[in-house]
Amino acid sequence: MSLVENNDTLTERYQNVMQRIHHTALKAGRDPARIQLLAVSKKHPLEKIAALQTLGQQAFGESHAQEGVGKILKWQEQHPETKLAWHFIGPLQSNKTRPVAEHFDWVQSVDSVKLLQRLDRQRPEQLPPLNICLQFQPVAEPGKRGVTWPALAHLAEVAAGLPRLRLRGVMSIPPRTRDPQEQRALFEQVRQAYENLRQHYPLDTLSMGMSGDLEAAVAAGSTLLRVGTALFGPRPA
Repeated sequence: MSLVENNDTLTERYQNVMQRIHHTALKAGRDPARIQLLAVSKKHPLEKIAALQTLGQQAFGESHAQEGVGKILKWQEQHPETKLAWHFIGPLQSNKTRPVAEHFDWVQSVDSVKLLQRLDRQRPEQLPPLNICLQFQPVAEPGKRGVTWPALAHLAEVAAGLPRLRLRGVMSIPPRTRDPQEQRALFEQVRQAYENLRQHYPLDTLSMGMSGDLEAAVAAGSTLLRVGTALFGPRPA
């Protein structure tokens, strides 16, 4: 497939996703402009990121520190006048926090006090505070990242007191299900946890919903959708 055909396909997918968000938001009585799309670009080349940027996409998500930092540095070298927002959304090991703290704008997958403290300590002083989302699990699953309540409330208290971090909200990857009603019920639990925290902290980001369940997430109140496959197609092996 040629680059032109690739870009045409990418444009069509982007337009389809934006239409899904727009239609679902209006159906739920929400303003589509208040729902942000995060393009999950892990495993996809910088050329696809550039193509989406020309369509108006400004926020991109990466799940691996080395791959993500490499893309950020290459983008800054090739496009010094074009600022993107880079979100780290994957599991973060404590020995990988430094490059993430030094190069990303957001970390959405924080689920321990240790990670919070390391990110705060390693965030360069010349950069703005690192935007943080706490990863919440409405249902505890063995082997899955994220915390349940009340651990979430404790993490929020710690994050709010760290000077090089800015607590923005909650991120969640609920158990997978194809049942729209079950999806909605799980997302409602996440939204309730988010609203509980908003009573104490000035949060503005509820990050939930991906390619297969964004409709249920929008209906439940998501403000940021993490979409990869529906935009880029299947990830390369």
